[in-house]
Amino acid sequence: MGKTQRQLHLNLFIMNVGHHEAAWRYKGTEPERITDLKHYQRLAQTAEAAKFDSVFLADGLAINKHVKHGAFVGLEPFTLLSALAAVTEHIGLIGTVSTTYNEPFHVARKFASLDHISNGRAGWNIVTSGSIHEAHNFNRDTHPEHAKRYERAKEFLDVTTALWDSWQDDALIIDRDSGVFADPQKVGPISHNGEHFQVRGPLNIPRPPQGYPVLVQAGSSDDGKEFAAQYAEAIFTAQQTLVEAQQFYGDVKGRLLRYGRTPDQLLILPGICPIIGVTESEAKEKEQEINELTVPEYGLNQLSNMLGVDLYTYPLDGPLPELPKLEDINGNKSRFQLVVDLAEREQLTIRQLLHRLAGGRGHRTYAGTATQIADQLEEWFVSDGADGFNVMPPYLPGGLDEFAESVIPELQRRGLFRTEYEGNTLRGNLGLQRPNHPVIPAATAAAISQ
Repeated sequence: MGKTQRQLHLNLFIMNVGHHEAAWRYKGTEPERITDLKHYQRLAQTAEAAKFDSVFLADGLAINKHVKHGAFVGLEPFTLLSALAAVTEHIGLIGTVSTTYNEPFHVARKFASLDHISNGRAGWNIVTSGSIHEAHNFNRDTHPEHAKRYERAKEFLDVTTALWDSWQDDALIIDRDSGVFADPQKVGPISHNGEHFQVRGPLNIPRPPQGYPVLVQAGSSDDGKEFAAQYAEAIFTAQQTLVEAQQFYGDVKGRLLRYGRTPDQLLILPGICPIIGVTESEAKEKEQEINELTVPEYGLNQLSNMLGVDLYTYPLDGPLPELPKLEDINGNKSRFQLVVDLAEREQLTIRQLLHRLAGGRGHRTYAGTATQIADQLEEWFVSDGADGFNVMPPYLPGGLDEFAESVIPELQRRGLFRTEYEGNTLRGNLGLQRPNHPVIPAATAAAISQ
């Protein structure tokens, strides 16, 4: 494949000891360290040395009921990312925060703090939450309906961005002689009064160095795609084939115009779970070895939640039973459709489907040599299937080390990936513009200062 002047972006998706559901049982991982700061600092520093754009932490607000077999628990994102900011200089720090079970003022303040602490490296992965178990932890008996969650999310974003803008960039005066710390005409309330939120403001921290943290979104339903087209600057998405990726890419990029945006203002980053071997056969053996460590009881719980059907009563070596319609799913609609399409396209049994999903939960898993993996990434990148990738090592730290030592140098040799950071902020490295502060009419500014 030929080279291209355009370069791809790589995000490291950190999932404690790896993305594969059996990673905690795999050789070389240390599940006892999932709350050890030094473990995460080492991962972030390895990713920065490899010139990744960012590290990303997923988050949920409830524990999987099958904690007996699953190690998907971990530290709270703001706390951990602030600690990682102290031991890194260039790499972006993206955290997942729900708009359903938080308040805008809290979130705006915490992200502004993270952006200041890191000198402009914060990013927000915006989710609406997809689990009834989360509702039960926040004083609710039911989980809000899918469309309602996105309605709330839109207003949530309007409020948080207004709060970041409640300080103008040059509001701080800090004149010791005159005793003036800040210009009161450049700090003012937002006076938001909407359907979901009433927030006066202003924020009690100056505007973030990036203006706003980079806004990332991870939903691929129709509501999710429309939300991304309006607000997001990067999308973490899941597709299994190049054709699916191209369709998603064209669909989302095509929605930007109605919001006055251009295609380069939104980066599309599909997930890839790479299993790397010196030879293809070695990589396939690794894949089989880690798949054989899975516990079906755990995978069945995840798959049942994805599909809205209790699969425990069905034979593992038989096909999926009749499933609900897409419109009846109140969780992750796009992931439901992806799994259904995968099972139908490859005629998978339930057991085979469990293995296919064990590494990436619907994100693409690919086992091969570093060259083969680089070929796959390049093909999707140059064929309008991706602007880069959300790299999901199946086991950590080994899977990251292998990617950094073999795949990244191959991408660099092809001119597809940076050898040095281009900017001083996450926006700068992603090629995204810093949002300007909206112009405040003089009369409004005068009224604010009263």
